[in-house]
Formats: sequence, C-alpha cells, structure tokens
Amino acid sequence: MTRKEPCWFAGSGRFAARCLEILAEKLPFSRVITALPKPAGRSLGERGTPVDEKASELDLPVFRTGDVNVDRDILSLFGEERPFCIFVIDFSQLIGEPFISMAGPGCLNIHPSLLPAYRGAAPIQRAIMNGDRETGVTVFRLAREMDAGPVLISSRVEIGVNETFGDLMEILAVEGSRIALDGLELFRRGRISFKEQKHEEASFAPRISKQETELRWEKPSRAVHDLVRSLNPYPGSFVTCGEKRIKIWRTRMRPENGVPGEILASTEENPVVACSLGSVELVEVQEEGRRRTDGASWARGRSIRKGDLLK
Repeated sequence: MTRKEPCWFAGSGRFAARCLEILAEKLPFSRVITALPKPAGRSLGERGTPVDEKASELDLPVFRTGDVNVDRDILSLFGEERPFCIFVIDFSQLIGEPFISMAGPGCLNIHPSLLPAYRGAAPIQRAIMNGDRETGVTVFRLAREMDAGPVLISSRVEIGVNETFGDLMEILAVEGSRIALDGLELFRRGRISFKEQKHEEASFAPRISKQETELRWEKPSRAVHDLVRSLNPYPGSFVTCGEKRIKIWRTRMRPENGVPGEILASTEENPVVACSLGSVELVEVQEEGRRRTDGASWARGRSIRKGDLLK
C-alpha cells in the first residue's frame, strides 16, 4: 500500500522500532516522534530510543520530545500538515488532544495481543509467562482509556513451547505491521470499519516487577521454563548461587524429579535442576559480571556436581 497523504509515527521501544522498519517500506512517514534520550551504560552517556536509532538509520526526520501533547513545534506541524494517520506504538507517553480526535483512521496502535486480552505494558511477556499457547496482534484506534479503543483488524498467532519473548516479539511485529497495512487499505476503500471491544472480557498485562524475575524451584518445570523464556532477551530471570547472581537465559523441560533445586545431572552436560514437578535443563546462563555461556561450561567452571542444591 502506498499513499500520497503523509503519515506520522510515534514510538519508543524495540517493538515500535521493528514496526517502523517494516511500515516505512510502504508508508510515507514525514515525521517520527519519540522520547528524549536518556543516560545509559556505565558512562551514563545519553542514548536515543530504539525508534530514534531506527528512524535515523532509515533517514527519517526525528522529533524528540518530553510531552508530545504540549510540544509547540509538533503541534504547529500537526496543524499545517494534517497527517492521514499517526501510528502510535510502544510509546512512552500518553496521547491526548488534538491527536486523539483527528479525522480519518486517526491514531492507530499495533498491540501485541488479541484485545481486549492483555491490555497494558507487557502483553507478550505475560502471555508466555502464563503458558498461553496462542496470542495475536490487534490494530486499533486510540481512545482515552488504555488499549480500549475500537478494533480495525486482528490476527491470531500460535506460541511455540520454546519461543522466547524476543522470538515472539519479532513474529508479532511482522504480522502486526502486515495486517496494519492491509487494514488501512481496506479502511480507505470502505470495506472494513472499526468495531468496539468487548470491554467486559478485558484482562491486563502490567509491567514486570523485579520481584517476578527470580526463579523458584518450588514451582513446576513448565512454570519455571515459561518464566525464563518470557524474560529473554530482557530483563532476564535469575537465581542466586553463593554470593553470585546467575541469570538463566534458556532452559529445556525435562521429566526427571528430585528435591527442588537439586542438580540431577553431571557436569559433562548441561545441569538439570529439579522443580516441584519435573525439572529443567540449564541451556544458557550468565554469571554476574561475565558473558553468557552454555550451562555445561558454567557448571564445570563452578565445580557444580550432581546432588548439589542450587538456591
């Protein structure tokens, strides 16, 4: 789909950056709006958002703002240009007037869930964490209430048993961008229209707290495995071994049983840790202050043996 009318894009995070990359192949984005740079890394030097970096890579004009609703330059450009639509994806700011009441398809969001399920900041992570076998992506028009606007188009996506947050985010960004382009074209032709969500069926996906990222072997192996993959590539799940924090990046479910936290395999292979039901193989780990490595190399380096308890 290609349109002569200019479109805008507002976003901040990695999901938004990937959608921008795909959508920009078909849509003429004349403005990309993102949040202000923030201190990052050990040097605390300022770093732009993933959308900032992607827009610069695509040679698109970037506007950085602390509040899009009161930014005079952006408001002036909006009045002059009157974009056909604004994609607002994974943005760190609430969108208000005059944007939210604009004509046409308005402000469109690509949300990585089947709304009204998993409204909120962490829909992909929550779906994996909860062991869901299916999720989806929804294109809807922004309303004043979070993720509650009318739906233009949606698509279902299966969740593989070993798919990580990063894997699924890529799948949903590609699928969401595809149906967004299709939906926008169908809307322009008058072949589809917005439909209200079933608000009484809404569920929510709040941000992941630090307390939720700690693994607990007292849970079944499926719950442990799902938590690990829901937090990869960030922020990562962890356990404490001695005085060191160990991030667990990838696991594989196993049938062996034992005392929760007990190492059931020798150091010649990836360690297998018992859960309350079943066990998990530690496929990829990262000790505090070190790089990621396979579980076997880490276990040999720590002299971890069968029968040890990992707490």
